[in-house]
Amino acid sequence: MPDQIAGLPELRGDCARCFGLCCVALPFAASADFALDKPAGKPCPNLQGDHRCGIHTDLRKKGFTGCTVYDCFGAGQKVSQVTFGGRDWRTGSKEHARQMFEVFPVVRQLHELLWYLTEALGLAAARPVHPELRRALEETERLTRQTPEELAALDVAAHRQQVNVLLLRTSELARAGVADAKSGTKGNGRGNSKGRGKDRRGADLIGARLRGADLRGASLRGAYLIAADLTGADLRDADMIGADLRDADLTDADLTGAFFLTQPQINAARGSAGTKVPESVGRPVHWTAG
Repeated sequence: MPDQIAGLPELRGDCARCFGLCCVALPFAASADFALDKPAGKPCPNLQGDHRCGIHTDLRKKGFTGCTVYDCFGAGQKVSQVTFGGRDWRTGSKEHARQMFEVFPVVRQLHELLWYLTEALGLAAARPVHPELRRALEETERLTRQTPEELAALDVAAHRQQVNVLLLRTSELARAGVADAKSGTKGNGRGNSKGRGKDRRGADLIGARLRGADLRGASLRGAYLIAADLTGADLRDADMIGADLRDADLTDADLTGAFFLTQPQINAARGSAGTKVPESVGRPVHWTAG
């Protein structure tokens, strides 16, 4: 795991310090991921009085696979313990609860950006933009510590767009280095090598047969890889930001060094004991062994 992310446990969900916000604030619809409909602001029927899930160990069996995929990047404990100073939505006023539920998704987006920015600062190839990345990280962290009123009024989409410019530049620099290594040439350090990994940004690869595919250093930003067969695929050093890996088969795939890959993405995929994942994410417990 990159030292930057390993040293920031606040970017990982800590349910013990949260008031079950994801189980209340967010809506979900009956589907393959959820067994029933639930509107935003209404507690899930499985949420207990102590904010614990009553079926936590059986979520997949009970039809709540979506819950096992979700991660708040630590926004739950930030909103619960910092933004609202440990004041539970159950014991506060209706306005207090409404504010908390409104702010939670905003902080979740900001924390996701903190994850990407922190990881970007751990990429040596992105050193030319490290000063800008640090400033963006500091600004994003500052935004997470605003008042509930300020967070509710924040144009988080505009901030994401500004950060994304830096993350795109980071990706170009990192992947250019991979391409240079593959071709045996020395790059110019500006991320525009002709041998740069394949650009599959936003590609429709739903159900694609990519068994054993060479995708090292590829840009898979926002690619739709739902149910794709990536068995044995080489995904080393690929940009995985926003890639949809729901039910993708990563059996024996190599994602060593893949960056901007998050735990929710990995949790949504299928894998095996032979699947190699970056140190920044954990191996899902539902992946088969052997």
